[in-house]
Amino acid sequence: MKFSLKLGILPALAGTFFFGSPILAQDKKPNIVFIVVDDLGYHDLAVTGSKFYETPHVDRLAEHSYQFVQGYSSSPVCSPARASLMLGVTPARHGITDWIGAAEGENWRKAGRFTKLLPPKYSHQLDADMTTLPEALKDAGYQTFFAGKWHLGSEGSYPEDHGFEINVGGYQSGSPMGGYFAPYENPKMTQGPDGENLSMRLAKETAQFIEGSHDRPFFAMLSFYAVHSPIQTTEEKWARFRAKAVQAGVADQGYEMERRLPIRIVQDNPVYAGLVEAMDDAVGRVMEALEKSGLAENTVVVFTSDHGGVASGDNFSTSNLPLRGGKGYQWEGGLRVPYFVHLPGQTKTRKVTTPASGIDIYPTLLTLAGGKPNAAIEGINLLPAMQGKKVAERNLFWHYPHYGNQGGDPSSIIRQGKWKLIHYWEDGHEELYNLEKDPGEKQDLAQHEPKLVQELSGTLLAYLEQSNANRAAPDPVYDSESEKAYLLKVRNERWPALESDRKAMLQPTWMPNADWWGSKVTRD
Repeated sequence: MKFSLKLGILPALAGTFFFGSPILAQDKKPNIVFIVVDDLGYHDLAVTGSKFYETPHVDRLAEHSYQFVQGYSSSPVCSPARASLMLGVTPARHGITDWIGAAEGENWRKAGRFTKLLPPKYSHQLDADMTTLPEALKDAGYQTFFAGKWHLGSEGSYPEDHGFEINVGGYQSGSPMGGYFAPYENPKMTQGPDGENLSMRLAKETAQFIEGSHDRPFFAMLSFYAVHSPIQTTEEKWARFRAKAVQAGVADQGYEMERRLPIRIVQDNPVYAGLVEAMDDAVGRVMEALEKSGLAENTVVVFTSDHGGVASGDNFSTSNLPLRGGKGYQWEGGLRVPYFVHLPGQTKTRKVTTPASGIDIYPTLLTLAGGKPNAAIEGINLLPAMQGKKVAERNLFWHYPHYGNQGGDPSSIIRQGKWKLIHYWEDGHEELYNLEKDPGEKQDLAQHEPKLVQELSGTLLAYLEQSNANRAAPDPVYDSESEKAYLLKVRNERWPALESDRKAMLQPTWMPNADWWGSKVTRD
């Protein structure tokens, strides 16, 4: 499947042009396609540096987009980040601070992690009193469509309850129940033929919407379940990527020990590679629909991920190196994401160095649609940055007072210019990194910059206080010896098991089960 962006020239607004792309005239509102991939790491695309995964369709889109090279999620886990995309405010403000379904308070002890803190309670659905992005776009005259993963509440807080007129596949589940091949277990989607690929099915639903008749401009959000666990692919894709990994040379060691769990340090998982490629194929189908329908010349396309790649916990799928950490972690590997904005008429790539957050997508798209963000929105309109104008420096904040399933710590973060400070809630200690010189966060400068640490910490804690942010609490029955025993077992037993499983997956006789998850993918 191939597509090409046939980029037309549209009327300019007040004679002002972007780099290779005119601003749309106010009397011709753009259509908007918003693509969110689940768990996709910053380096999980060829265009962002992967030598193993193959993503030609996303790469092609990126080559005709503004690439925010310091693009961030608003949280290292999914529900908080997705809520911020919908609301334009940080998790500290909207209250969904962990993935919906994660244990709270004393229930956390059932995880058997023996930690110092008990995670706090958090909101379990979007606040109905807050205006979502699709609601704001509807007010601006848009038709709204959603396909894929929602994970922002159960009955009463589904996509159709928050501004989407059409919902295909979105409900409370955070993972694809039934897996990535039909038959599915999704009450919000009609059953597909056995073997149908879920990512392609969602793309076809989106393409069908795009290719339909429209009396209004549209906002179509394609929110993939991929590349979240369970990682699944076809035998053909596994075999091809297995051969690629072997040809490149299989490293003796695929993991190293982080603070609480092993973390993957190489990209050589052939099943995950196949899952990524299937997502890319699906993006190609959507872009093809825009071309064939003649709508590409008046459509904004945004592509991003909800947070960093899964390098630890879940399925230990990918490596985010040279960024540290991954999904669930407080370091850049958990927060940095691919972040592309394509404007109609754009013919070239422009790399934008202004730090951009998930909270900025709402005001940016609403501005393009002719609307005006309300005062409650924390995000900024990124169009000036895309025009190459100087953007006033601002602080970026993150708040995750929970233990990530992937090994991250309860923490809150402030980024100010090149500086990033992490406040740890277990003991109040802080780390300071110069991201300009040390994007891999290898050198903690907190001891060398005590005045700066004090200033940033004060600003961060004041923001959290102002936001009425929730906090973790000490566990009165915490036992340090039990935690030490747990961590020792992880190092001595789980780490070697992961290394063994990784090498087994690269053997020519490996298979997940006798029938490859009960289905074969159908050819498109």
